[in-house]
Amino acid sequence: MSSGAEEAASGLPRLGRGLTLRLIDAAGEAVLAAALLGELAVVLVNVLARLLFGIGFLWTDEIARLALSTLTFIGGAIAFGHGHHGFVRVAIDLLPERARRLSLALADLLVLVLAAVVAAASWPVIAASWSERTPILQLPAAANALPLSAGMLLLALYAAERLGRFHRRQWPAPAIALALAFGAALATRAAWLPLLAGDGAIALALALLFIALLAGLPVAFALLLGTAGYLWASGAVPLAAIPQTMVQGTGNFVLLALPFFIFAGLIMERGGISFRLVAFVQACVGHLRGGLFQVMVVSMYLVSGLSGAKSADVAAVGSVMRDMLKRERYSLAEGAAVLAASATMGETVPPSIAMLILGSITKLSIAALFIGGLIPAGVIALCLMALIHLRARRSHPPARPRAPLAVVARSALTATPALLMPAMLFAGILLGVATPTEVSAFAVVYGLLLASLAYRALDARGFQRALADSAALTGMILFILAAANAFSSALTLAYVPQRLVALLHGVDDSTALFMLGSIALLVLVGSLLEGLPALNVLAPLLLPIAGQIGISELHYGIVLIIAMGLGAFMPPAGVGFYVCCAIARTGIEEASRAMLPYLAILAAGLLIVAFVPWLTLSLPHFFGFRG
Repeated sequence: MSSGAEEAASGLPRLGRGLTLRLIDAAGEAVLAAALLGELAVVLVNVLARLLFGIGFLWTDEIARLALSTLTFIGGAIAFGHGHHGFVRVAIDLLPERARRLSLALADLLVLVLAAVVAAASWPVIAASWSERTPILQLPAAANALPLSAGMLLLALYAAERLGRFHRRQWPAPAIALALAFGAALATRAAWLPLLAGDGAIALALALLFIALLAGLPVAFALLLGTAGYLWASGAVPLAAIPQTMVQGTGNFVLLALPFFIFAGLIMERGGISFRLVAFVQACVGHLRGGLFQVMVVSMYLVSGLSGAKSADVAAVGSVMRDMLKRERYSLAEGAAVLAASATMGETVPPSIAMLILGSITKLSIAALFIGGLIPAGVIALCLMALIHLRARRSHPPARPRAPLAVVARSALTATPALLMPAMLFAGILLGVATPTEVSAFAVVYGLLLASLAYRALDARGFQRALADSAALTGMILFILAAANAFSSALTLAYVPQRLVALLHGVDDSTALFMLGSIALLVLVGSLLEGLPALNVLAPLLLPIAGQIGISELHYGIVLIIAMGLGAFMPPAGVGFYVCCAIARTGIEEASRAMLPYLAILAAGLLIVAFVPWLTLSLPHFFGFRG
């Protein structure tokens, strides 16, 4: 659940947005739309030129980097301004109302301070590289860092605006306390700095990270706070390393598939495609014990094959299923639990953002990850469906008759065009016709044609809203990844990877203990860091160790993705779980109790996948991939 939504639900005092800020919003959204649509056009033209004329444009990579930087930093700022950056609520919700408001005010103050620090640190980076030129278009090399500076200034503006709207009475006290604490630390720095020699600086960084997370600071900014704390305390490198590593973290061309898949998924959700898929699944499996819960699991598997964004998948299926569950008197709390468990399962159904990120930060083939995730997701889906079946025998939810063959055929006919998308995706990648980025661009075009022309459910206004929402969601995810890349660099400076290697080699190279330890680590950190940052930080450290002790890195990568997803959707800290509860419109405590048996079956399914490598590797090996 977003911070803005949470604060609005709390009844915090707010003021209306002024004309200036609304104009800035509109300008920012226009820039994001231009970046997304412009890069989409560039990728499509490049693919068509290669297929029709056998030529490719070398400058597309430079344009892609600039577009990604714009989407990351301008989009991340817009997402914060709209309240889309999630935070861990488990500790905040335990506080009295006044303390909770003060904590949230402090969180926005820290965002303001961090934005100012990173903006100031970015100017030396821009000045140092301004005279350099890119090889093809001869643009200033600093061009990719300019959106970061602009985004930080926009973030500072939004943070100040939020303090005035939501925390007008609360912010002075934490501001004074923060200023006094920083002033005292600065004045006595010479006295306490020797105490942080050795491991003290990284211990301080980790303490700042986890305290900030529990205090309500959004994940991306908690990572930046930990990074800044380490660099300031250790003096290892200047603070300019933060903007440098953030920009580098978004420079991979593969990441461009992320906004395209998100855009395609939102088009399909708004264009009525998910509704038709759910109707088809209901006609096929709605008569099974557990009825609509079975429909939810299968629908999440199919919808996850159309969009890589779990938030989009959960919204697409949950919003359709919610009224059906309520109408047929199913428990909405258990519905939220099944939705969260199904989203965990869907993490390895391609196209998956987690797979795209893992492929971009490691040497694993994205195509091999896409193929390798199909059977593991199916195994976990079957485990969930078996649990639903057993629970239905005891609770006796309303039964539905088997749908007539004519109804199944009619729903299959309307759902077939949507089901063709994953088939085309696999064909394009496996046959070498296009890269995942290029396939994702065609997925946008296909989804747009299907939603607007075939189903006639998406008009110009709906397209404009889907474009704006996909840009904001992309910005939030990429901004978190950029912050995670900066924190990962701090861990590297502190020699954490080498220490982790030594620690894990201390288990006498036991693959079983290493696998269990990795799963526990990813689940724990994934629940606190919103999933993807945990993968971004830990996967490059753990994958080489897995290879050294004889575990297939491809298989291990799939296990890490599922463990990360389990953490992200696990109460009480998993941000994804709060999203599922919000969509199902049910209480968190009730849904948490309902989630317990599903957590147990998810853990069992994960262990099956972890200790039966054939489930992951059989399809990739069949198609010629090794790993």
